[in-house]
Amino acid sequence: MIKKKFKNVLVVVGGDSGEREISLKSGKACVKALQKKNYNVSTLDPKFKNLNLINKLKTDVIFNALHGKGGEDGVAQSYFEYLKIPYTHSGVVSSYNSMNKIISKELFIKNKILTPKYFTLTKNDFNNRNLKKLIMKKKIYFPIVIKPINEGSSLGVRIVKNFKDLYESSKLLFRKYNQLLFENFIGGQEIQVAVINNNALGAIELVPKRSFYDYKAKYTKAAKTKHIMPARLNQKKYSLILKLAKRAHKSLGCRGVTRTDFKFYKNKFYLLELNTQPGMTSLSLVPEIASHSGIIFEDLVEKILLDASINR
Repeated sequence: MIKKKFKNVLVVVGGDSGEREISLKSGKACVKALQKKNYNVSTLDPKFKNLNLINKLKTDVIFNALHGKGGEDGVAQSYFEYLKIPYTHSGVVSSYNSMNKIISKELFIKNKILTPKYFTLTKNDFNNRNLKKLIMKKKIYFPIVIKPINEGSSLGVRIVKNFKDLYESSKLLFRKYNQLLFENFIGGQEIQVAVINNNALGAIELVPKRSFYDYKAKYTKAAKTKHIMPARLNQKKYSLILKLAKRAHKSLGCRGVTRTDFKFYKNKFYLLELNTQPGMTSLSLVPEIASHSGIIFEDLVEKILLDASINR
């Protein structure tokens, strides 16, 4: 039986990022799980109440159920550290580095983890000539994936097949974002791995009916994304992808639970990105992977909770 070291749990949920709706669903599921485990649970939504106003006397631990900007980029974590209240998931620096696709890619490369070839461009440097020049210099080929450098849940992601669409899509995205990342589109199998407390739990394969595993494919039943657990890999490759996910988790200094997104193409794994606040909804992948490993949802949530600390 797990020994409880916390009694009063504050689930921080919602926020005002583009992933607010998913955070609310994750938070609701986690609240229910923690109540089943007999914790005293309350909630706080930073959209309506500043994180500075968290009542330290009534909060033993914070379960961070936020997704996206403000919740998984080091901002919320810096409040929790300032308040000196133990909290779940990754710390300030690792959250910031994981959310920033440029920094995380550089760290993956440094740790000998393959990632698609890429370049970045700022709004100020964006023009037809610079775009063509960088494509040639970096040897990026169509189709090309365009994505904001610090969004989650595939928000703002576009896949384009020619230069005209690349230019027009970039122009539209630069209305909202100051910097974009451009990378080679990698085909093949879509595989994601869950890591918790430095242990790789397993790898799941996704077969989306949409053009790629976008926001709708992730969060709507109507998208009918097929989940295959465990992923269709031979034993050697399955073991390798778990090792790569664990290495990525450690290279970014992550804590608690993470989900790492890979493509398996021409016998090679390409790491796309790592998520430090993976979804905990009924369609989420980490709970599904954990369940296959014999960890029921309530136990998974408690495992994440009991890893909480400050100075993460």
